[in-house]
Amino acid sequence: MGTSKPLVYGGIGGGAAVVIAVVVLFMFHTSSPQYGLAVDANSEMQMGVGSVIRLYVTNTGSSPLTNLKADYGTNFDSILELDPGQKIMLSPPQGSKMVTVTTDQGVTATKDLSSMS
Repeated sequence: MGTSKPLVYGGIGGGAAVVIAVVVLFMFHTSSPQYGLAVDANSEMQMGVGSVIRLYVTNTGSSPLTNLKADYGTNFDSILELDPGQKIMLSPPQGSKMVTVTTDQGVTATKDLSSMS
């Protein structure tokens, strides 16, 4: 009987450690949506050109996005694929007021560029 107590306490302690590990994993595991898209813009000064707009498109989801189209109204940029976490920079045409980015997965993001000029 004297040897069974350490085994019981060891089993309880081991079980508690597993429960704590599972809880910690769930607390710190940030689940991102399967498909997500962020579109940001800023204005930069370039010598000899003046102010230019830079558009940054980021895949914020956990799966690749395909056949992205950045539509500026008068023309567009195409991106074949954007992997999770990948960020690309685009240069909208001079005078662009708005951009709408769409994907084959049905994700759409719109950004107002009119205040950037």
